[in-house]
Amino acid sequence: MRDDPRLPSSPGFWRSPLRGPWFTSVLGLVLLVGITVLFVTGLVSYAAYNPNLSPVNDKTPEKGILGFYLFDWPTNPHWLYRLNQGVHVTLGVTLIPVLLAKLWSVIPRLFALPPARSVTHALERISLLLLVGGGLFEFVTGVLNIQLDYVFPGSFYPLHFYGAWVFFAAFVAHALLKTPVVLRNVRQLRGEKRGEQREETNDLVTPRPAEPTVSRRGALWFVGGGSLLLFATTVGQNFDGPLRRTALLAPHGGEDPGSGPNGFQINKTAVYAGIDPAETGEDAWRLVVTGRTGTVRLSRARLAELPLYSSALPIACVEGWSTSDQWWRGVRLRDLAALVGYEGDPPDVFVQSLQRHGAFRSAALSADQVADPRSLLALYVNGEELSPDHGHPARVIVPAAPGVLNTKWVARMTFGDL
Repeated sequence: MRDDPRLPSSPGFWRSPLRGPWFTSVLGLVLLVGITVLFVTGLVSYAAYNPNLSPVNDKTPEKGILGFYLFDWPTNPHWLYRLNQGVHVTLGVTLIPVLLAKLWSVIPRLFALPPARSVTHALERISLLLLVGGGLFEFVTGVLNIQLDYVFPGSFYPLHFYGAWVFFAAFVAHALLKTPVVLRNVRQLRGEKRGEQREETNDLVTPRPAEPTVSRRGALWFVGGGSLLLFATTVGQNFDGPLRRTALLAPHGGEDPGSGPNGFQINKTAVYAGIDPAETGEDAWRLVVTGRTGTVRLSRARLAELPLYSSALPIACVEGWSTSDQWWRGVRLRDLAALVGYEGDPPDVFVQSLQRHGAFRSAALSADQVADPRSLLALYVNGEELSPDHGHPARVIVPAAPGVLNTKWVARMTFGDL
């Protein structure tokens, strides 16, 4: 069966002359750097949710030792989460052609017989299964998430989190085994440039090559062009204005948020969140603030009479899109804490929304986020009252926090250690 050229287990079945150690190694080096950056930015993104602060923020409660790196998320610089998540999502999409080309280049090995020649070889094949399966799982679930297409079972957060650790563990093991070989194969390029001819002897090199239609360098340019195209049609989601319209593959790239002071991107509309206009009217809505000395209820008019401050902060979401800095105006969170008995250093706060459904109807913010003078319960944006879609009558805005922690349509705030 191994020698029958009609079967994929035969080396002669795979006839493309492009396959070879040099082509595979170049793609591997790109992925070595790119996937490492993806993994690090992904862990940082998870830390930004402050999962150790409160169970409400923790979407992976059984993470155990895998949460060893978690730290209190800072508020400086105010664009930190915007940069991190923009890099994570844009780079992930950009690497898709490289990943697919790498898998294509080594596909003969997936059908090689016998499946295990020794215990060591068996372990290597198992690690490759975890590597290929984990890589496809992470990229597929990531793309579905940024497209807001949740067709996979369960919550995206634990699936992507645990999948990342399985994939990266296999990735590190594979890199340790293969990096010396990869570097040796890439050096062939220097030899070719000096006019030296080196014959490749490798299980990826077909014994029955078909007529070439493109060189290996041409194939790399093709893969790079695909990555550049995906980059160009994704990166615009990180900006406002005409550039956002170039983000054709991003979930918010083609949407028109309208014009005027409230004319910047949103994730969920008030209708989607189930906000009843009757609940947000001046006569009906009250902000309930609870703390050490009891509870106070504040109308929007009463909030507007308190000292108001302005902050220039962006909105940045886990799907990778973000806005430029918007001018928010409202009551400082630390001043609301002072109203219920926290005159000095304010504590954590638990924020609840009028939102009817969704994973982040409530959120917890840490004491340092509450204490930051730029953290507001915003009533206005860019000189105008918040629109319903931007959280009217009041919303939270905190520097460097993920968009889902900047709760809209706030109904209750409970200050105290969480």
